[in-house]
Amino acid sequence: MQPDAPRPAPQSKPAAAPKVQPAAARCVDSAIELAAGQSVAVRMYGRKKTGQTSPVVVHFHGGAFVSGDLDNGCTVGGLLEGAGAVVVSVAYPLTPFPQPVDTGYDVLKWVHRNRTKLGGQGALVYLAGEEAGGNLAAAVALMARDQSHPPLAGKILLSPMLDPCVGTASQRQVTGDAVDCKWVEGWRNFLRCPRDAEHPYAVPASAHRLAGLPPTLILVGDTDPMHDEALAYAARLRAAGLVVTQHVFAKAEKWPEPLLETGPHECPCAGAVQEEFRRFFEATRCRAPS
Repeated sequence: MQPDAPRPAPQSKPAAAPKVQPAAARCVDSAIELAAGQSVAVRMYGRKKTGQTSPVVVHFHGGAFVSGDLDNGCTVGGLLEGAGAVVVSVAYPLTPFPQPVDTGYDVLKWVHRNRTKLGGQGALVYLAGEEAGGNLAAAVALMARDQSHPPLAGKILLSPMLDPCVGTASQRQVTGDAVDCKWVEGWRNFLRCPRDAEHPYAVPASAHRLAGLPPTLILVGDTDPMHDEALAYAARLRAAGLVVTQHVFAKAEKWPEPLLETGPHECPCAGAVQEEFRRFFEATRCRAPS
């Protein structure tokens, strides 16, 4: 892949201690070639460092399956980079299941093939996503497990959309008595028919078999609408004997919206989020085979 000329990357302002590591001054927008002549736009944060090995993260932005683009992934992409990762953020298609998941898996395979060029010798590969992107990251992890390839060091889910019923207590606290909201609309557009809601790649939190998944980091806010479904998923992973790290951020106002905003802005708990990323990379760096 020959990337386009670099251009300035959006940056997140520090919100709280620990201090946010400044993002690199530039990121690169490009496209990667997938199977059958298909291509997908990506934005890359960070670069391989001489004599060092960096984690490589395939990242999926949020937008409730119906909106969002690479700009909406700039906050999380920048925080991942600041935690030491090389990030490939994916402009997945905003189409019904299964195309976004299939595209994500194809990008993951491309990243794995190019992991040494991206992150250095022995670089490990991760998945990450916020909101709808968290669902895609969890789904692609299932696909990688079922195909026995590529090996994953871990997955990072921030306020993931995992429950198509949109009926948890934390959701109701945000939506009240409203019969419709952006998350209801998003699931309605993502799931073409009732049978899709039974497919584990569409609703990975409902998968009957969870064994074999990589270590997972789950981050939510205390007033986050996805709080309950995310922690329920964490509990299921833990019950299956898997390694799970979870953290609930207090006073993370209006989460997950600050994770999806474009341009410079203050994201609540940005420093703490970045520190969770850094600790997760450190804890998982020796777990996955190369």
